[in-house]
Amino acid sequence: MGATASAYSTPPATVASDRGSAGQERARNVTDIISYEPATGAEIWRGKPCNVDDVVSRARRAWPTWAAQPLATRIELLRRFANEVRKEADRLATTIAREVGKPLWEARAEVETVVAKVEVSIRAYAERTSQRKFDSALQGTMAVRHKPHGVLVVLGPFNFPAHLPNAHIVPALLAGNAVIFKPSEKAPATGEMLARCFHRAGISAAVMQLAVGGPLEGQDLVAHEGIDGVLFTGSANTGISINRRLAARPDRLVALEMGGNNPIVLWDTPKLTDAAALIVQSAFSSAGQRCTAARRLIVKSALYDEAIAEVKAIADRVIVGAPFDEPAPFMGPVIDNPAADGLTESFLYLLSNGGRAIKHLVRTDDALPFLSPAIIDTTAMKDRPDVELFGPILQVIRVDDFDEAIAEANNTRFGLAASLVGGSPQDYNRFWANIRAGIVNWNRTTTGPSHAAPMGGIGLSGNHHPTGYYAADYCAYPVASGEMEQPRAAIGVGLR
Repeated sequence: MGATASAYSTPPATVASDRGSAGQERARNVTDIISYEPATGAEIWRGKPCNVDDVVSRARRAWPTWAAQPLATRIELLRRFANEVRKEADRLATTIAREVGKPLWEARAEVETVVAKVEVSIRAYAERTSQRKFDSALQGTMAVRHKPHGVLVVLGPFNFPAHLPNAHIVPALLAGNAVIFKPSEKAPATGEMLARCFHRAGISAAVMQLAVGGPLEGQDLVAHEGIDGVLFTGSANTGISINRRLAARPDRLVALEMGGNNPIVLWDTPKLTDAAALIVQSAFSSAGQRCTAARRLIVKSALYDEAIAEVKAIADRVIVGAPFDEPAPFMGPVIDNPAADGLTESFLYLLSNGGRAIKHLVRTDDALPFLSPAIIDTTAMKDRPDVELFGPILQVIRVDDFDEAIAEANNTRFGLAASLVGGSPQDYNRFWANIRAGIVNWNRTTTGPSHAAPMGGIGLSGNHHPTGYYAADYCAYPVASGEMEQPRAAIGVGLR
């Protein structure tokens, strides 16, 4: 989510001018896909890019049989998948930690989320796509049932390389779709392990296919005539590219879950230390590589000095380290050196355009992407850039009154997550009513949304197809049927 290097990382202008069919000639990505450990630079995985035409063809052949399976069968197979993940929990967590640099404790939590997604999806499917029948005219029946779309492409990000694609895959399979899963080119080892768990559970490798590749394979999958939809989690730029590519294809399902320039507003509270802990967690969990991470801290001027001192004091204590270090780090490296370089340049830009450093962004080793948490006051900046800085940089903005705080929080094209820390119940009611975001919290972090709730946003954060509990909504479409056991009709007007 919000990952700057996603499974389909191509600038919009390139996508717009690209060809529309995977079968036409174009320069191919013939080099190996290689995954490197961010913490060490060592190679962890290598493989060949897939043949997109072959992958789609296999999925199309396999889909009708899968769709015809009873729902109970699909549920049983997905529960077996959850058991396979449990068996591989330690290996999968270790692979996640190595491949994307997460602390091992965080990688283990991600694996637990993968397992939990199955039962959540089963409940959501039963609730949101249940069959209904009611009486209609002439003693007939009106029925509402749901059908799968067909072959769906799932494009996964690197920041949660198992959980986030799984949040699309499980509900898609449950609804009866065949799935082509293309993991981020930065996390293919995790994607391969996840796919094997599905296959060991008894779900055909043609029904849940792994499609390894880079940006070109991602583009070809999106544009292929043999697919019925694209389920994407990643950056706004990539989501816009996908949406632009499929703008003339209203027959294709496109579900986009993208990032955010998320605000966290600090208002009156006697518990500034607790508030500061929530802010640090919101801004710097996963090295700031969460779509829901707080990018902007909007703080009441009267609280500023004391509150910022508390936030900085906790940020100064944050341990940055490799996934398996002892004591365990709070955050690991960002995904790679280009990401670290870009974040460093962004911090310098803010600093040279009116920002005032509260805590500098520090890179301890130029050869590796370890960055310290950074805090910068951008109140004096004339034009603060409305971008998602996908890393551990928190911008601070001072305001004098609550209306100004709400206006500043809404001063973004994004609309994923927002949180109010402190304030009264009346303040929160105003905040909730006026904030434009898909996740609005009070005295909670911006991160860690509930699996039993929708996960998505508005503006550049999504296209009104939230994932999470509401993934069932886009994985199957409703079919309305007027039904009678025997034909019965009369024409009451207009006949001789």
